[in-house]
Amino acid sequence: MAPTVHAGCVVLGEAGVLVRGPSGSGKSALAAALVARWRAAGAFAAIVADDRVVLEAAGGRLIARAPAPLAGLMEIAGRGIVTVAAAEAAVVRLVLDLVPAVELARMPEADQVSIHLQGVSVARQPVPAQAIERAAALAEAALAPLGHLLPTGHVRGDSPGLLPTGKADRR
Repeated sequence: MAPTVHAGCVVLGEAGVLVRGPSGSGKSALAAALVARWRAAGAFAAIVADDRVVLEAAGGRLIARAPAPLAGLMEIAGRGIVTVAAAEAAVVRLVLDLVPAVELARMPEADQVSIHLQGVSVARQPVPAQAIERAAALAEAALAPLGHLLPTGHVRGDSPGLLPTGKADRR
């Protein structure tokens, strides 16, 4: 079996999103929430992998897939392991790192918003652990400048002002 990393992965539209964090930080809950939000907006979204992810570089892109024994399985806290419809693989466009809220930088430095994995540079967004709505809103804000948006007319009402406009909004 190929080496794996402790993470989950979803595909939102055409963007793979790798969700990393320590055990109990909310990786699976965030992945499920992101998929639900995108599906509710009429966009394609699916789980790729939960808990363990195989990463490989191919053609200058980072590809994520579930290890064969875990494909189509997801852990839901309080419920256990369940079968889910899953995408086979995704091109990772964004890495979400779940961190304690007190460790989130208000204005991240340039070296904090990208990461190299398997020799491929990927956008990175630290998000607060155990704060699913805030983490999902930050994930969507990080995907926007990469060209991955929810369908027109489906901007989330619970995350106003998080989609970058190219300039600071100083209300």
